[in-house]
Amino acid sequence: MAEEIVAREGGYVNDPDDPGGATKHGVTIHTMRRLGLDLTGDGRVDAADVRRLSRAQAVEIFLQHYFMSPRIAELPEALHATVFDMYVNAGGNAVKILQRLLGEMGEVVAVDGKIGPQTIGAAARAFAQAPDHMVDAYGIARRNYYFRLADRRPASRKYARTRAGGKGGWIRRAEEFISPRYHLSAAEFAERVAAWG
Repeated sequence: MAEEIVAREGGYVNDPDDPGGATKHGVTIHTMRRLGLDLTGDGRVDAADVRRLSRAQAVEIFLQHYFMSPRIAELPEALHATVFDMYVNAGGNAVKILQRLLGEMGEVVAVDGKIGPQTIGAAARAFAQAPDHMVDAYGIARRNYYFRLADRRPASRKYARTRAGGKGGWIRRAEEFISPRYHLSAAEFAERVAAWG
């Protein structure tokens, strides 16, 4: 899963509209600073360190700090890939999306962005009740999160919609984890983003 995320994320970018800042293989400069990854050995973590990050290092960071440490591995296995991918993309918001979904499914769970015994138990119960729908429901909630983010932050719309007006990277990425029958058609997508101008 981590290898797939690295492949999806791509190489080095430093987009001024991206709050993540300098990023390589999906690992942001903020993550590297938090982990103290001074790859150049000059006593500070900056864009030069991000540029030096290897694919193997990114995979290890994701496995340790975005899958094992946040306890995604303790969720139902079917949810691993989509929650893990979203955690790399949005941190604790990936868990909040799941927690809100669990609440909508009748589970009592705090929406705090942390996976603990309450979230693990609620996810297991909800998955047992809807094993054929839970992954799609999470993916749709994830797609809606991206839409709401772009609604509120015009600078982020380029990640949700291409210049040509089609589905942007955020939406395509969410839909990779949703059954094709729940993908938005081109017309449905155009209608959803029409207010963006």
